[in-house]
Amino acid sequence: MSAPPLRVGEPEDLAAWVDVHNRVSRTAVSLAEIAAYRAALPGSAHLVALDGDRTVAAAFAAPEPEQRSRGAVLAWVGVLPQERGRSIGSLLLGALSAQAGAAALTALEGEVYEDDAASLAWAARRGFAEIGRESWLALDLRRLEAPDLAAPAGVEVVTLAARPDLLRGVYEVAREAYPDIPGSTEDEMEPFDEWLAHDMSGPNDDPEGVFLALAGGEVIGYSKFHLPLARPGIAVHDLTGVKRAWRGRGVAGALKRAQIAWAQERGYERLETWNEERNVPIRKLNERLGYRHASGAVLVRGPLFHSDGNVLQSE
Repeated sequence: MSAPPLRVGEPEDLAAWVDVHNRVSRTAVSLAEIAAYRAALPGSAHLVALDGDRTVAAAFAAPEPEQRSRGAVLAWVGVLPQERGRSIGSLLLGALSAQAGAAALTALEGEVYEDDAASLAWAARRGFAEIGRESWLALDLRRLEAPDLAAPAGVEVVTLAARPDLLRGVYEVAREAYPDIPGSTEDEMEPFDEWLAHDMSGPNDDPEGVFLALAGGEVIGYSKFHLPLARPGIAVHDLTGVKRAWRGRGVAGALKRAQIAWAQERGYERLETWNEERNVPIRKLNERLGYRHASGAVLVRGPLFHSDGNVLQSE
């Protein structure tokens, strides 16, 4: 009797998806995080490939606002190392493409580690091309002296937990900051309620880990931690944004130092951050604060595919 064909679909249990993801990716996630992500982003799909009763690969497609603004869906494919070379990745690309096409999107975008030559070559053979790069930096807190928490004259740094009434002000900073990130094509931010659900209300978000810079009672900047549930001892910088009129005055530095002190006080061992390579101001700030480079990621964009691996739609 011949073996049953590979099957692709939604997992009966999301834990199977998480298990494969964490065996393939360098960044572990928890079941609670994935469940919250799906709830906050309608239209996202988490798929698995099954060989009999074995889960051999995982993938997801998500209409993130940044990708959606470029007519694309954010995509990821991960195949267990011992299962590669069987066209499982191409099968999953076809399934993700169907998700994108159903949402009237015309391309797939994702990240590949820049030191993963095999995966970069795999993506290139399928028409994916580089559209940007992000540097990965880390700060070891275990031997770091406590930072100077002085803020620029007239500026006060508080937490969102202390001033929840200023959440709308945080959103107004985000509306200026996100479009100015190099590589961003978003002319306008998503509506407040969607931003609140996607960026501020997940299991990784803690108002105690969101820092606001105030001047005359107005929010002029903020910085935020993403706190991974599956990676204890590590806090990840999400965004540091400052209103355009206040940039170049040391506001971002004051916010970052407040984050470092907060993480030290709570026993975190390491901070991590990703910086788009063209975002020179924040890269220089992080380097001055002691962050050190490691291998980053290549941002790629490619066409939609049939499940048989043939191009469905070219741009």
